[in-house]
Amino acid sequence: MEMRRIVVSTGAGVSAESGMPTYRDAGGLWENYPVMEVASHTGFLKNRELIHEFYSNMRTNLVNNIKPNAAHIALAQMEQDFDMQIITQNVDDLHERAGSSRVLHLQGELMKMRSETHPERIYTLPCDQLTDRGLITSVNTRDPYGDPVRPHIVFFEEAVPNFEPACRMVMDADVLVIIGTSLVVYPAASLIQYARENTPIYYIDPRPVHVPSFVNVIAKPATEGVQELWQILKK
Repeated sequence: MEMRRIVVSTGAGVSAESGMPTYRDAGGLWENYPVMEVASHTGFLKNRELIHEFYSNMRTNLVNNIKPNAAHIALAQMEQDFDMQIITQNVDDLHERAGSSRVLHLQGELMKMRSETHPERIYTLPCDQLTDRGLITSVNTRDPYGDPVRPHIVFFEEAVPNFEPACRMVMDADVLVIIGTSLVVYPAASLIQYARENTPIYYIDPRPVHVPSFVNVIAKPATEGVQELWQILKK
């Protein structure tokens, strides 16, 4: 029997339970850094050195201190029962580290860098070279072709290349699941609009925002809500 296609859209709330700082909550990253200085194309052009410092610090913290939580692990294990596809707004690699095999990153990937002049040249940074500053980039870092590099992050004011593939995934979904997001960050927040009519939709968040009545709300943290969702889908 063909497995049901489950498409899961995850936001910062999934990784927050692992200790990954969020941007918007109290104590989040943007309290210490003006958002447009470290997360916009204008900010990148204005101060490349600050951009490299900010994302190098995030990267180091991710590798040293942060691990996948029960939600990441459960989503990976659900591949045993379903045809799973994850679309994430998160730039961390916690879904992959938990074992999920199909992850589409909308906002880029923290553990990668790319050439400034040839954006198709993308490089994964080696986690095992942390002590050799393998995860630390700067304005002086160059790729094998001698080109300057930048974080492989989609900044504000930049196009989101993976949005169209994400829309197609949602259109093909038998079930759509949204986890840990405020549903205010576009274009990711509009993915729900691409679900086919009568597609079951589940929304997991401890502080859910208002959603249409046809959306099934599980008002729990991701680590608890994913387990509940798994049992529902099994039935």
